[in-house]
Amino acid sequence: MSRKSNTRPLTRRTFLRSFAVGVAMTKLSPGTLTDARGDALKSLDSIKASRPNIIFILADDMGYGDLSILGQKNFTTPNLDNMAEEGMILTDHYAGSTVCAPSRATLLTGQHTGHVYQRGNGRIEFRPDPHDITIATRLKEAGYHTAMIGKSGVACNSVNASLPNEKGFDHFFGFLAHAAAHRFYPTELIRNGKTVTYPQNNGRRGEIYSGDLFLEDTLNYLDERSQSKQPFFLHFALQQPHADLSVPEEFRHPFLNKYEEQQRPRGGYTRQRHPAATYAGMIAYVDHTVRRILQKLRELRIEKNTLVIFSSDNGSYSEGGYHYSMHNSNAPFRGGKRDLYDGGIRVPTLAWWPDTITPGSRSDHVSAFWDFAPTALELAGLSIPKEMDGTSYLPTLAGEPNRQKKHHYLYWEFYEQGGKQAVRYGPWKGIRLNVQRDRHGPIELYNIVKDPGETHNLAEQHPDIVRKIDGFMDEAHTTPEHSRFRF
Repeated sequence: MSRKSNTRPLTRRTFLRSFAVGVAMTKLSPGTLTDARGDALKSLDSIKASRPNIIFILADDMGYGDLSILGQKNFTTPNLDNMAEEGMILTDHYAGSTVCAPSRATLLTGQHTGHVYQRGNGRIEFRPDPHDITIATRLKEAGYHTAMIGKSGVACNSVNASLPNEKGFDHFFGFLAHAAAHRFYPTELIRNGKTVTYPQNNGRRGEIYSGDLFLEDTLNYLDERSQSKQPFFLHFALQQPHADLSVPEEFRHPFLNKYEEQQRPRGGYTRQRHPAATYAGMIAYVDHTVRRILQKLRELRIEKNTLVIFSSDNGSYSEGGYHYSMHNSNAPFRGGKRDLYDGGIRVPTLAWWPDTITPGSRSDHVSAFWDFAPTALELAGLSIPKEMDGTSYLPTLAGEPNRQKKHHYLYWEFYEQGGKQAVRYGPWKGIRLNVQRDRHGPIELYNIVKDPGETHNLAEQHPDIVRKIDGFMDEAHTTPEHSRFRF
């Protein structure tokens, strides 16, 4: 079936009429929740290699504390909360990095930042196959149709308009450059190697909001794939709530004059007089988007054969006029974007799969972005390549934690602000700062279970644990192939 064209003019008025944004704040219908609780859930053995549809929805810079079900008090996320109530919260799930490009690289390749090629932001892109093979390429080999809509995860900046397609995505619509994705009224986007222009927009202002375009394309894609027996993998990468602080007025208006607004440094982002209200409106937009996608799956009657995962690429930020403290966005954790404290890397993560995932369940299984690719491969009936660092969390989703393989440790490295390394090892969290100055400098040690805010450095009390974490940092770090990443 051919793709429905999106080159026709689209305004917010026609979009709102078509997709009924007026009900954005309502909760999903709980009808299937009763059915899911009443029916016997599938066992792990019955769902292995079941080849379900797979959707990974990725927010951009959304903090762990931005969901009301995880503690947000300044605004609510009724639809994400409902998704959690009908599915599972992964309470100890970590992003791949603390900024966009490397985090997405770990998600798509199954490798952590000690091994993956793209270990930081910048003018870097995935190399041609057989390098940097994506989960999309691997799922295509298993007969899946693949799509990526929104902000590209295969390049921080690329001039090759066909790169997403070359890296395994049958369909791509969105931004190739992350800097361009900072703007929400694009003058142009890429659709399968071709440029689509929007003369009504100038980047910062305009008639067509990029989020509306991406949601429309996603709903069209689901309509099309529902007519096929071929399973699909959809990676929907939103821009919200990344700065610029920008969202259609109907989402921002309910929050105006509700908070004591502060003016923070904005860098190169558009000035926003109401940063706290606009940020809340952007979270509401994410919440609305998730509602529409899950609603569409139910309308098409494919929800019971579709695994949906929602997460964020790193913690909330302090830029563009917003600071994560305004809404306690990363609570209860320390720090934010560009930190390797948990505020920068522990992210809100939900899994939803009616009649398979136990409604209202929570798991403290320690997992990370590089576990997604092995999970998807197991569902598709494929083996997990030895170069992947991840392990499938399918047993956790199936409610059989006794069969879940656990990581010995998780590892991150980051090349800004003097260089940083971090390890999660059971209840312990080790962090080394200023690595570029001293590759074997002091390690801060926290009991992340008893002290999630990472306030009490226990390195002196537990030198044996510090030595172990130092060894893990040496073991996990390999010499980067790209010259800009050097410790």
